[in-house]
Amino acid sequence: MTLTVAVQMDPLDAINIAGDSTFALMLSAQARGHRLFHYTADALTYEAGRVHAGAYPVTVRREPGDHFTFGDFTILDLGRDTDVVLMRQDPPFDLGYITATHLLERVQGQTLVVNDPASVRNAPEKVWVLDFARFMPPTMVTRSLGAARKFLEEHGEIVVKPLHGNGGKAIFKVGRDGANLSSLIEVFNTAYREPHMIQAFLPDVAEGDKRIVLVDGEVAGAVNRIPGEGEIRSNLAVGGKAAKTELTAREQEICAALRPHLKERGLLFVGIDVIGGQWLTEINVTSPTGIVAIDRFNGTDTAALIWEAIEAKAARG
Repeated sequence: MTLTVAVQMDPLDAINIAGDSTFALMLSAQARGHRLFHYTADALTYEAGRVHAGAYPVTVRREPGDHFTFGDFTILDLGRDTDVVLMRQDPPFDLGYITATHLLERVQGQTLVVNDPASVRNAPEKVWVLDFARFMPPTMVTRSLGAARKFLEEHGEIVVKPLHGNGGKAIFKVGRDGANLSSLIEVFNTAYREPHMIQAFLPDVAEGDKRIVLVDGEVAGAVNRIPGEGEIRSNLAVGGKAAKTELTAREQEICAALRPHLKERGLLFVGIDVIGGQWLTEINVTSPTGIVAIDRFNGTDTAALIWEAIEAKAARG
């Protein structure tokens, strides 16, 4: 089966091809004979019941600095001209992102959109995870300094982070003395209109924050991300070090609990984050990453697994 695939993502010239999951997916699609187009989310247009994207046919190759070639610009009717849309632009999960999900939702039933745009909109990383609070560390979502102070008194050390942040950005640890907590909440309340996530600090993060990738609800692999010296953040984008890992019994339990919900929501490619082998912190559905590192350690081909799942769904219509 040959598919026409439109990839909605960030500009190709700005990505790091060595570890970029979207680029790995594009290479795999091309190797399977699929035809690729690239466009950015701001190229979407709705008119008279149709959703179009200003796009470029693209070929990709693993050559740093010369990793893609565009063909001639074209206007794609995403409902008629494509079989699959990969929604892979990075957050922030802002109104632009949300609007793109509303537009792409209008081509569902004509074209397979991965991940399902309505589910992406309704399951932001640090919000939907609250449905699985039994697996989470103690967590508060608030803009209230008083509530944050009470939470700190109860748990001793806490982490404060943006509710819709990504890539390990703007994550702060506050110690038992509460120094700078009021200033930090003030800055967050100025920078963000939404509430913020506050969690009990988990010392186990020093041993790593595990990224587990699930494909159509099934575990495809995992990689442990160990914080750099002097850091609490383990994201590879901010200097975390990748390491080979296996799943604990608790992590397998978490994945089993998530599986039916992921399948029901059409969340085909998902990455969850687990600390200390037991504490679920995020369910990443917007533009999950990690497959390159997982495959490097495990000798697997996660991109191929994702395409096999996509091809099966596309065949069923």
